[in-house]
Amino acid sequence: MRREVPSTAAVLADERDFAAMRRYPTFPFDDHAGYLQQLETLLRTLASQGVHTTLSLFDPAAYEEYCADLGLDPDRPDSRTRYTAELACTGATLPYGGEPLTELLPLLVEEADRQATWDQATALLARAGTCPDCGEDLAPAAFARATHALQRLLEALGAGTHHLVCSIPAREPSLLAVLHVTADDADRRQLSESRTLVFCTVLAAGLALRTPGGIVSRTTAKAPDADATDTTNATHPHDTVRGWALRDSWLRPLTAAEVFTAYCTDADTGEPIPPEHGVDYAPGLTLTPPPDRHRHH
Repeated sequence: MRREVPSTAAVLADERDFAAMRRYPTFPFDDHAGYLQQLETLLRTLASQGVHTTLSLFDPAAYEEYCADLGLDPDRPDSRTRYTAELACTGATLPYGGEPLTELLPLLVEEADRQATWDQATALLARAGTCPDCGEDLAPAAFARATHALQRLLEALGAGTHHLVCSIPAREPSLLAVLHVTADDADRRQLSESRTLVFCTVLAAGLALRTPGGIVSRTTAKAPDADATDTTNATHPHDTVRGWALRDSWLRPLTAAEVFTAYCTDADTGEPIPPEHGVDYAPGLTLTPPPDRHRHH
């Protein structure tokens, strides 16, 4: 019976969150490194007993709000247990499979960031409103348009390994979604369904709200003149960077100069960044938009 009852653990991933929990006298740990070591020992013990454990991130600020909303004392172990159980249902989680926490924690933080981005983009879409002419909800139309845009974009990029970044300026923090796609010459693609959903939702929010923003693609492939006997080029992939801006509820290709400027400028300081060796900064490809009666509204 013990092996058939799943377990849930919420981890304080960084020193700042750990320090925030130390203000509670019932929190029994003094050292973050020691805390992580004990947690990993517990996880390994449960795994050795056949217990499936789900790992989530413990957010002290969210925990404090949770306790305030429910009238719970945050300085009680049962309050922390209740919050942890709630995270297993609503928060970002990963299954523990015996990996070292040093490998699993960055993936868990990434998953939490991705879910937060999806939540924020979904909320923005929900506020997009309706078409002023026909009264139709704009969110589904924007999502369908974003899905179509991604499909056209991947078709245009063709074979290769594509790293796509969609950025939409919004209320802090800005929306940022990343998608990694591998496509072969037969147009067969490998990509994550969950990350594709987040990517399209972020893009849809930008399209629906007609905000600035855009997409940058970085494609890795063999150099154009490489062949099967050219091992030098095969071991030194050739990268091409392209870009598109959101204009008139669609993706408009940037020029090569605009792509170079966007990619070789520090977003925080505005200072130029040296271009990378072996990278071409190419214009974005033209993508044909679908018929859409909402695009000019």
